[in-house]
Amino acid sequence: MSRSVRAICLGGMTLSMGAAFAQDAAQPLQRVEVTGSRIRQVDLETAQPIQIMTQEQIQKTGLITVGDVLNQLSSAGSPDFSKGGSLTSNRENGGQYINLRNLGSNRLLVLVDGKRWTQSVDGFTDMSTVPASMIDRIEVLKDGASSIYGSDAIAGVVNIILKKRIDGGNLSVYVGQNSEGDGKSKDFSLTMGANSDKVSLMFGLSHTEQGVVWANKRPITGFPRGPKYPTEGFGAGPWGEILPLDFSWDKVLNHTGGALGDGTGADSRNPANYHDWDGRPEDNFNSASQMMFAMPTKLDTLFTKGTVELPYNMTFTTTAMYSQRKGVSQVAGYPLQSGSQPDFPVYIDKDNWYNPYGNWVQGAGNGQDLYFIRRTIEQPRVTENQNRTLHIDATLAGEFELRSLPWNWSVGYNHSALRGSLLGTGNVNLLNLKKALGPSFRNGSGVVQCGTPDAPIALAECKPWDILGGPSASNQEVINYVMATGQATYGSTINSATADIAGEVFTLPAGAIGIAAGIEHREVRGYDLPGQFEQSGYSTDLAGNPTRGRYTVREAYAELNVPLLKGAPLADLLSVNLATRHSDYSNFGVTNNSKASLMWKPIKDLLVRGTWAEGFRAPSVGDTFGGGQQTFDDYLDPCDSLYGQTSDPAVAQRCAAAGAGAGFRQESQTGPITSAAGDQSPYPFMAGAGNAALTPETAITKTAGFVYSPSYVPGLTVGLDWFNVKITNQITEITATDVAEYCYVQGLAPYCSVIKRDPLSGQIISLARGNANIGALETEGLDLSIGYRLPRTQYGQFGIRSDTAYVDKLRDQAEAGGEWTNYEGQYFYNRVKSNLALDWSLGNWSATWTSRYHSGVKDRCYKVNAEECSNIGGQASWGKNYNKLGSVTYTDLSVGYKTAWNGQVMVGVNNLFDKKPRLITTSAASSSRVDADYPIDRFFYVRYNQSF
Repeated sequence: MSRSVRAICLGGMTLSMGAAFAQDAAQPLQRVEVTGSRIRQVDLETAQPIQIMTQEQIQKTGLITVGDVLNQLSSAGSPDFSKGGSLTSNRENGGQYINLRNLGSNRLLVLVDGKRWTQSVDGFTDMSTVPASMIDRIEVLKDGASSIYGSDAIAGVVNIILKKRIDGGNLSVYVGQNSEGDGKSKDFSLTMGANSDKVSLMFGLSHTEQGVVWANKRPITGFPRGPKYPTEGFGAGPWGEILPLDFSWDKVLNHTGGALGDGTGADSRNPANYHDWDGRPEDNFNSASQMMFAMPTKLDTLFTKGTVELPYNMTFTTTAMYSQRKGVSQVAGYPLQSGSQPDFPVYIDKDNWYNPYGNWVQGAGNGQDLYFIRRTIEQPRVTENQNRTLHIDATLAGEFELRSLPWNWSVGYNHSALRGSLLGTGNVNLLNLKKALGPSFRNGSGVVQCGTPDAPIALAECKPWDILGGPSASNQEVINYVMATGQATYGSTINSATADIAGEVFTLPAGAIGIAAGIEHREVRGYDLPGQFEQSGYSTDLAGNPTRGRYTVREAYAELNVPLLKGAPLADLLSVNLATRHSDYSNFGVTNNSKASLMWKPIKDLLVRGTWAEGFRAPSVGDTFGGGQQTFDDYLDPCDSLYGQTSDPAVAQRCAAAGAGAGFRQESQTGPITSAAGDQSPYPFMAGAGNAALTPETAITKTAGFVYSPSYVPGLTVGLDWFNVKITNQITEITATDVAEYCYVQGLAPYCSVIKRDPLSGQIISLARGNANIGALETEGLDLSIGYRLPRTQYGQFGIRSDTAYVDKLRDQAEAGGEWTNYEGQYFYNRVKSNLALDWSLGNWSATWTSRYHSGVKDRCYKVNAEECSNIGGQASWGKNYNKLGSVTYTDLSVGYKTAWNGQVMVGVNNLFDKKPRLITTSAASSSRVDADYPIDRFFYVRYNQSF
């Protein structure tokens, strides 16, 4: 084995490859396959940058899910689906996804033992479904690999290598929690194995829990806009707000109490008990009081793996894994209003007993229907998302010699299936609501009853509702009557059959020429079916259309590795690797992708490497066949005269032409928006509609770098790699803010065509955002890795591991040939992320000190003043004005001790110095301005491992 690889193994981190393959020097070296190539090799150095995390390193992080571990990589961007995204309606919500290089989680291919793992309908792979206890190591290929693996391998490849064999058993128990006592996490796993000369069997089960963090438990998360602005960002209130149908006046019920809905409402039938709506905080509702800041999840997994050695150097291996994950999200009660579903408006009928301006109060013939607004805080909205992942694979593999040269082959079948269901409560049945707010009267027994005296509706069939009286006038019986239970089912299946062969064709002076080739047939199908009631639009639940789709792909690939020089002056090693893949999809046609790599060692201590690769991502089932779903988007209208971009004359002109001229203010549920954070739309928009005309994204990935292992400093290895990834024809589901900015800021007509404004108010009342092949996305930067295992001393063995990612460029194009918009250095897109770990061991003791550094970023100005905006007039992707946030550093510490009875105790603290969260405007959390993907608190944990 080469000296540089040995050094990396000792340091516990790989800059090229090798940590998991260290062998006794007395044993013969074996040819193995590494991520990114199908050709088995003895020399494990590769032309591609690969990072490895071992099981030991995973446990030392104090994290219990694969997603959390990988999201701390320096090359990982902000997750596409935040732990704090409780308002997110995607089926992926509650899972964990890796956004490598900020290129999107669906542009990362996830393999388990080299085989594709299950994906959602929209092409995302939930990393939390793989139990960390069964992992031997994780290999992260930070390079394009579509020529080897096919679709999705644009940002890179994560290959999770499971344990191959276990002798005996291992029990692991973990508990942890925030210093405030919430966010309680638990992990339990049991693995057992038995082996003989010909047979190896493994069995494992695990249970993992991550506890809830409620927004109202801390002042910094207890207010939507932070404790400094305790009355801003409130949503619609729980007290009846009424307007005539011509909107000529606006009143709200008098009540006691504040913005928590904890007071008592006045008599709602008396018109004198209302005051003019003026947006005062006590008439609104602090929605954070009912919301989760970080959502809880539970995961249960069963795993088996068996290997049988057969005659003629053949081996049969099969793996089966079943995982069940349950996630729960809770948000504030529904902000109900007459127009919650524009196609089925519900008003308070003029003959309703509780209508203060109706015929029962004003006198027969003098009443009028009323438009109402009222949040139903009596029942918060809760969604349970359960999904079940089943993976089964079987592989028959063998080895043989051809002309005394080694060859290997395999045929296999891979089945991955995801099935999920959603159960939601807290939305309103509009059919029952219409009856409850329809005609009603007080009967002879003094009981208010639906219907009219001449045509009463039985009390068992309808419950009249004093909706304007607020929570104090409600009762559970009527809430049960008007509420709806929402349901949806979803799933996806990937079936693939593969055949591969690889070997050495002949030997050159510099080494053997290796080739690999294979074919694959893959079928992908998926569905997403909202309940019939939700599809009907008679519920305040987000109406959606069903998604069903299927496609097949036939693929063939070939790879060639040619050693050109070895042991020559200025060429201790020189080799090239070429690969190509042909893919034929049933839904869009053919795509071909190739790759070329170079390895050159001018001297033994220095490896220079580089790659050029074509990549692609095929449209997912959801991209192509998605039915679309309503969503109440948070967005910022560029035409807002206070927080938008109307200081630009071109923007102002476009806005005026659309009906949002001078002085226009964007309205939220409670009035004009109060900051550049924007707010939630009072009107449902449409998102996620599929596009059958989509074609694959295409990409060009270029990397170049070196690995230096100086012989005069044993144990030291330094690696530096440059990368550039450019994606064109990108498949994009853009945000509501993006649609509005592309229309009014950049003047792109296609985006203006999907926006509809109210002709009187100028408000955006309809907006459609879906999928299209538009524009381009590009990133460029450097990865620096350093590993150094110091000589052993009487004070123990010390080691240093460091990984740093620097992003010089991250930009996109809204349409081909358009202007580039830069994002590097803005919130979510740090220019620099760096992880530093110091390892120490002495006898049975060990410890790891980890520091995670994120560079400063630009954020939107919450308000344009000197206190909230450090750079008034400064330029960012959203236009002018930004607030510069400083860098952050988090420190973690873990300490372990191995007992005399084959046990190990590990205790640790993450965020050791209790770095406090900061308030941001571009928040990843639904409930507050604090990012839920950063530490909220100091976190303590303890783990015990027992081998037997």
